[in-house]
Amino acid sequence: MFSTTQKIGILGGGQLGKMLCLAAANWDFKTYILDASPDYPAAQVCTGFTTGHFNNYDDVLAFGRDKDLLTIEIEHVNTDALRELERMGKTVHPSPRALDIIKDKGLQKTFYRDNDIPTTRFELFDNEKKLKKAVEDGKWQLPLVQKSRTAGYDGKGVAILRTAEDLDKKLLPGACLAEELAPIQTEIAVVAARNASDEVTVFPPVEMDFHPEANLVELLLCPARVSPLAIAEAEALAEKVIRTFDICGLLAVEMFLTKDGQLLVNEVAPRPHNSGHHTLDSAATSQFQQHLRAICNLPLGPTEQLMPAAMLNLLGAPGHKGPVRYEGVEECLALGGIHIHFYGKALTSPFRKMGHATITAQTAEEVIKKATFVKEKLKVKSSEDIS
Repeated sequence: MFSTTQKIGILGGGQLGKMLCLAAANWDFKTYILDASPDYPAAQVCTGFTTGHFNNYDDVLAFGRDKDLLTIEIEHVNTDALRELERMGKTVHPSPRALDIIKDKGLQKTFYRDNDIPTTRFELFDNEKKLKKAVEDGKWQLPLVQKSRTAGYDGKGVAILRTAEDLDKKLLPGACLAEELAPIQTEIAVVAARNASDEVTVFPPVEMDFHPEANLVELLLCPARVSPLAIAEAEALAEKVIRTFDICGLLAVEMFLTKDGQLLVNEVAPRPHNSGHHTLDSAATSQFQQHLRAICNLPLGPTEQLMPAAMLNLLGAPGHKGPVRYEGVEECLALGGIHIHFYGKALTSPFRKMGHATITAQTAEEVIKKATFVKEKLKVKSSEDIS
């Protein structure tokens, strides 16, 4: 039902919440944010802001009591409170059941194995010491990928272990999993959407390029430079994954395309995602509007890519921490086809996501050329140099 009077509660007030609120405002939807500080990006644009923590049972329960619909911009929320809100008759998307699986990477990988969703070989460990012993006993061979089971995001909670020295210096503490280092040809992502009427759409796959030091996506390109067969298989796999999780809303499915042509699901995010930011400026429907359509059980929008595009994350420069200062904005805007989105974070730090730029052009080659220009020119710095 289309209603501009229902109250939509969003757990999390970062940049994803901000862009979701901006999309909601186009339809006069009322959005309410729960997060720790009214200084956060979404507080600037939402209908109402509540100070609290999205992982605290009492805060989430109190926040949701007068809301009609609840959704998230981060997985690590209190699902016990969301279950109680469901019992009170509130609509919650994505479901707490799916969130409990996804926010624990061990449960997430086990879910793939149990549901015949292709993924890399893995093993769960109670702590890093047991993983180290498994390597020393020859049960696991280096190189491998270690992931913390909970609380990882934006490259945090992931370590690539290549040498015996890494076992002493890079091991992450606590419950974790080890997985094979896949022979990756290309890393891609597909953002899928599903509503309560079981309508599913998928956006075209994007190709991802990761920052070598921060271990997070620095640049993505759409359409991905992979074969038509790989595109069709990736879209079908993303549809299978969102249906298997029984999620209403968005699900970003990150995948490895291996050198022998296999597609393996790496991990998923049940919300708007970095890999869908380019849709704001280059797709028939943005991922943020699509999420709103899905959670409100409205018809899903068309997902075709209107023109080639790249998305460049604008990260805080190494050696800079403090009040943010942007350099090179005018030069980039003068080029044309450059769409800059700053998130409204007052303080920068090394590799912090401070914004993104979507670059559009008539050809992929021109997009890459412009993206290279923006990467070289647009810098996120501070007057306080910590190098």
